[in-house]
Amino acid sequence: MFLMRVGRPLMMMGRVKETTGIVGLEVVPNARDVLIDLYSKTLKEIKAVPSDEGYRKAVEKFTSHRLQVCKEESDLDLIEKRLGCGQVEELIEEAQDELKLLSHMIEWDPWGVPDDYECEVIENDAPVPKHVPLHRPGPLPEEFYKTLEAVSTGTIASSKDEAPAIESKQ
Repeated sequence: MFLMRVGRPLMMMGRVKETTGIVGLEVVPNARDVLIDLYSKTLKEIKAVPSDEGYRKAVEKFTSHRLQVCKEESDLDLIEKRLGCGQVEELIEEAQDELKLLSHMIEWDPWGVPDDYECEVIENDAPVPKHVPLHRPGPLPEEFYKTLEAVSTGTIASSKDEAPAIESKQ
């Protein structure tokens, strides 16, 4: 009887999420408050980035929008629906990752490159320096070349013991 009186009002407040359905991603019961805190921290820390940088403009724009939605809505389902970027737990991970990236970006200072900085330009016919790895894909299967030849010449093999033939419409 006690549980009925205490539990029923809690159930009426909103559905209690049991699982996210994503392995390794636990349910966050106070997800809205966590998101508001993370988005507020991000907007505070992004001020260390110069105001004319594209990174700052992009982060401020989407973070402000998400913060506004989280402040306007109290229901987690409505927050997820309005943002359209996954579950609130995924949004929390994404906001945490953005804060980590932001601290790295501030440390690395990629926008602090002097105007007179010159970088080495490698032309197409120049030899590749030894410290640069050459990533070349392996050879394509022989069937690829046969099919390519057949398509380009219009002669498609139709024997049944070969791979499925491509029929040309003539």
